[in-house]
Amino acid sequence: MKLPAKIKIANLPTKIEKLERLSQKLEGHEIYIKRDDQTGTEISGNKVRKLEYTVKEALNQGCDYLITCGGIQSNHARATAAVAAKLGINSFLVLRSKGEKKVEGNCFLDQVLGAQIRFITADEYRDHRMDIMKEVKAELDKKGHKAYIIPEGASNGIGTFGYYHAMEEILKQEEEMGIKFDAIVTAVGSGGTYAGLFYANEVSENNAKIFGVNVCDDANYFKEAIFNILHESFEYTNKPIKFSKEEINMIDGYVGVGYALSRPEELRFIHELAKLEGLILDPVYTGKAMYGLVEEIKRGNLKECKNILFIHTGGLFGLFPKKDQFSF
Repeated sequence: MKLPAKIKIANLPTKIEKLERLSQKLEGHEIYIKRDDQTGTEISGNKVRKLEYTVKEALNQGCDYLITCGGIQSNHARATAAVAAKLGINSFLVLRSKGEKKVEGNCFLDQVLGAQIRFITADEYRDHRMDIMKEVKAELDKKGHKAYIIPEGASNGIGTFGYYHAMEEILKQEEEMGIKFDAIVTAVGSGGTYAGLFYANEVSENNAKIFGVNVCDDANYFKEAIFNILHESFEYTNKPIKFSKEEINMIDGYVGVGYALSRPEELRFIHELAKLEGLILDPVYTGKAMYGLVEEIKRGNLKECKNILFIHTGGLFGLFPKKDQFSF
């Protein structure tokens, strides 16, 4: 299937590594990790795969501004600011804030990269973020710019192809490694990464199960969101797939105390895995998702999945604002 055009800005393909010592602890399961945290430095993480497609569409439309939104420690917002700077265009970020006094982590990098930022409240973000981005676009258009709005996480029809392409990459790596993954697991915060993996898995008639561990909202919310994202992506390919929402596998129950909020057991897990494998996970996405995966295995809920691939979606910079919550 021919995918839409994209820019090439990420370091691809990313490697797959086996987590030897974690696998030994989880007897009967072999755990591998795809290092999408290594797609770049400023643009590190999964978001750049999606931005390669969304930003190409923006450039094709003659846009000179990228507008997007996210939490104050949004990896996607930081990646958008970095891509814009790299391409010589502008970025405007609408960020959810609780009035944080310290500017650190991703938000600090947003400013280093030259992004314009508008901070809004959690209520404004939940109910009006798209309206606010449209207002920003109208303001910029009045000044003679042409702005392109990228939704939260670049999780829309065009962004889906970032992880469609990643799934194609995984299938090639399976051949090279002489392995077949029974399950592919990713954190889910907006749905686009899961949607791309699921779409390509179905089109290629691959028999892996795609699991998402939601880090906010609940399973039903993301089944609906992913269903809608996929149907939007079909408009670009004219190759729809038949599927039901029940086929979207969500591992629910690991949101904890809320999005971007950490429980002590989650931070302990991040610390223990770092010491065990020399691998750093982030507290918002991969830390919760890997914690959830390991807990599900311990509970015997993934007995049929021997070879498991976890997608490391990045987020290192979001760990630094949590430094005071760790106990050493």
